[in-house]
Amino acid sequence: MAGGITETGEPYSPFVGLVYMFNLIVGTGALTMPRAFATAGWVVSLALISFLGFMSYMTTTFVIEAMAAANAQLRWKRREQEEVEDSDSTSEYSDDDVIIRGRSEPETRPILSIQRSGGHGDHFDIVERVEMGQMASMFFNKVGVNMFYICIIVYLYGDLAIYAAAVPISLMEVACGNHSCSAGSVNYNDTDTCWGPVTRKDAYRVFLGVFTLLLGPFTFFNAQKTKYLQILTSLMRWIAFTMMIILALIRIGKDQGEGHPPVADISGVPNLFGVCVYSFMCQHSLPSLVTPISDKKRVGTLVVADYVLILGFYVLLSFTAIFCFKSSLLHDMYTLNFTDNCHVLDIPALRYFLGLFPVFTISTNFPIIAVTLRNNWKTLFHRDGGTYPWVVDRIVFPLITLVPPIVVAFCTHNLETLVGVTGAYAGTGIQYVIPALLVHYGRRHLEPVVGRDAVNKHRSPFRHTFWVWFVVVWATFCLMFVTANIILTDTKK
Repeated sequence: MAGGITETGEPYSPFVGLVYMFNLIVGTGALTMPRAFATAGWVVSLALISFLGFMSYMTTTFVIEAMAAANAQLRWKRREQEEVEDSDSTSEYSDDDVIIRGRSEPETRPILSIQRSGGHGDHFDIVERVEMGQMASMFFNKVGVNMFYICIIVYLYGDLAIYAAAVPISLMEVACGNHSCSAGSVNYNDTDTCWGPVTRKDAYRVFLGVFTLLLGPFTFFNAQKTKYLQILTSLMRWIAFTMMIILALIRIGKDQGEGHPPVADISGVPNLFGVCVYSFMCQHSLPSLVTPISDKKRVGTLVVADYVLILGFYVLLSFTAIFCFKSSLLHDMYTLNFTDNCHVLDIPALRYFLGLFPVFTISTNFPIIAVTLRNNWKTLFHRDGGTYPWVVDRIVFPLITLVPPIVVAFCTHNLETLVGVTGAYAGTGIQYVIPALLVHYGRRHLEPVVGRDAVNKHRSPFRHTFWVWFVVVWATFCLMFVTANIILTDTKK
């Protein structure tokens, strides 16, 4: 995710890239969106998600431009190294000749002049997968690089806390919920009994403990999601999402919808902002997604199409939810509304499938995210030429990766808040601030090298500097607004 130059991977068509990007963006955040919509009001939600989708699209184009700039930088350095080696090999020249040759050529010769002297292809072609961490190392100073890794680490901690809470919640609802069709949707409390003297909160913590024991050890090793596992989880995800949308539409079509969401409620906006930012997150994975695309001429069109489809999907999922179910009965995780309401779905097997669907999909992601976080910790503290002691490498780093999110999940299982806070803070940094600064400093860094006449064919449509600073100012305003709202809310309690 945030490492250096990695293997490009098997190439695939632009259409496959579109599908992969859709699957990357649409994840856990989508399941928390209906409740956030119901809290903030449908008009405010529609306006905000449309604007945030546009902002995410803009910063996605920033990252793609920065990737092209990084590839150009790598080619320039490679050519420069080749020239140094060539000059070393011509040792038959006299010392005076070498000095004259060295003075006559500038230290940083533009790429265009190198290209004219025998290079082939476009230097801005994206052929090497340069991860965001490597781009930060190329374009930022040391402080900027450290801030980047801290931001990534905080975001991944939030991701793991969300995953660690989502799985036990789903298991608790399936084990303790109403599946008898003897009643409609019920709002349960944590103190309600699950089985015997065991409360729902106790059951949640038991399932959290089991989840930790089963998946926690993967943090101490390397894990990666196989192609077939990715296909299986994607298939399950789309079966579940399609079922929920169709079932809600059928109920609304029969005039049985119970939802009457408000038009606008400003108090719900900060949390909706965080949920929407989290739900549009893809910038940190773009290098591994875009680089293998075989024909990158249509990358811009692909990105536009993806964002339009995803925005339409989010709106359809959330609007069918808020008009189908009462706002007070919407769960933090939308799938759970179908497990205890037999008026919507009266087939037990399908109710169990929807209830357990997050368990399967999230459980396959948890080890990968944990290993990514562990590796980012190692990168943050790594020093050139240094190695970590075995205990630090194999025990300390995995523990500081695993323990904090499990503790957070143990203390709270409010998914809406976890997603909102993760999106509003770390998500704002990764989705807005880092892409804007990468493209800004990438342009400044390459201008003396490539010259003003060079054209990055992957440059963002938002090429004016105004857009870069607009994103930074917007991100700062959002952080201030969300923080002020949290403080004022806590003061009122």
